[in-house]
Amino acid sequence: MWLLALTFGFSVASALIPVLNVEAYLVVAASDSTAPTLLLVGAAATGQMLGKVVWYYAGDRLDRVPWLRRKMAKESWHANVERWRARTEGRPWTTAALLFTSSLTGLPPFAVVSVVAGLLRTRIEVFVLAGLAGRFLRFWIVLEAARFAWLLV
Repeated sequence: MWLLALTFGFSVASALIPVLNVEAYLVVAASDSTAPTLLLVGAAATGQMLGKVVWYYAGDRLDRVPWLRRKMAKESWHANVERWRARTEGRPWTTAALLFTSSLTGLPPFAVVSVVAGLLRTRIEVFVLAGLAGRFLRFWIVLEAARFAWLLV
């Protein structure tokens, strides 16, 4: 049980501090654990999404930071934001697909996408569910790939 709590905590920290690698942590934790894979993956995915929600709300409040407000006042900034808003607004399935893809592959980086989702005021339910599904699948694939590699050794 302590491993699941530690995994959850490390996952939250890694979502907030990008240099902490949750995938490497999971491989090491799973190699020295009897915890069921799905519980370990679930703890990691849930922790990651809790951290990403912090980034989401940071994006939602970007206009409250004075130096960012000045940057956001530029025409090029508005054009980029409006282009993405047009692509996603009123299209929850498209938005969910973009969020899922980023959370699964890391391209574009999910931390950046989390901030942009907040900036565009994407529905929080869509953000959390698509991100959680992508992170869960990502971590499960990482652990299964590591298990397969261990079989080859």
